[in-house]
Amino acid sequence: MAAEAQDPLRRLDDPDYPALTMSQAAELLGVQAAFLRSLDSAGVLHPSRSPGGHRRYSRQQLVLAARVRVLLDDGHPLGSAEVIVGLQDELASARADLERARGRSRRDPRPLDR
Repeated sequence: MAAEAQDPLRRLDDPDYPALTMSQAAELLGVQAAFLRSLDSAGVLHPSRSPGGHRRYSRQQLVLAARVRVLLDDGHPLGSAEVIVGLQDELASARADLERARGRSRRDPRPLDR
């Protein structure tokens, strides 16, 4: 039996589970619902939809929206903010890869495959 079937509230621990309505998401972020709609229209966010067509947001999407909001507040246009966030994510991923490689090289001094 799946863990979700045993405890349906476990879904709330999933950062990608679309648990929040637009009004809840807007309130948590301290923004207007129009801001979230604009991120959806621009393709920055891709919220899930309820059977009735209402947007549903995950924690991961709220983190992204908050990051974009900070850049917009700093004066960046939306397109630039989207690129900056993407580059920040790529850099974080590359740094994590490097740390994993360094950890492997400490355990095994043979050169890494290139």
